[in-house]
Amino acid sequence: VAGCADGPSGIRMDCGTQAFSLPNGTCLACSFNETLMEELFSMLGQELLENGIDTLLGPGMNLHRNPLNGRNFEYFSEDPLISGKMASAMVRGLQSLPGGGGCIKHYAANNQETNRNAVDSVIGQRALREIYLEPYKIAIQESQPLSIMSSYNLINGVPTADSYDLCTDLARGEWGFEGLIM
Repeated sequence: VAGCADGPSGIRMDCGTQAFSLPNGTCLACSFNETLMEELFSMLGQELLENGIDTLLGPGMNLHRNPLNGRNFEYFSEDPLISGKMASAMVRGLQSLPGGGGCIKHYAANNQETNRNAVDSVIGQRALREIYLEPYKIAIQESQPLSIMSSYNLINGVPTADSYDLCTDLARGEWGFEGLIM
């Protein structure tokens, strides 16, 4: 088993194979039902294994901060607690069978798709920790995902993938993340 597939609402299959499809993240989060999320994504974890895929690039878990964000359909909510809890349940479901896992993304403060490679999200430390990073903290501590995908934007002038504060001090140091950061 090797490889990864995009698709927080199911596996994106480009090879003609049919795949299970789920409602988008926003719709699922409206249920407030962590047990349902675990069950649904356990089935998706089985499908990953059957298709030789070990990582689903999801859940997408940034917050709904701008109604024009092109990724809101795959994110859960504007609320950090709901987003963290739903992502945790999704990852636990994906990882309930040996060999598969989830990749929480886009770490962090990915509030727009337009010019996402160059936008600088200027955010104070308190708001960053209490609002934007809280869902990731919850997901890491409650589900220990296989991996984290950084976002493309900068936060306070630093590209997220190059941020020692985000990737090492917080994710690994404070929250205990042990997996791959990509």
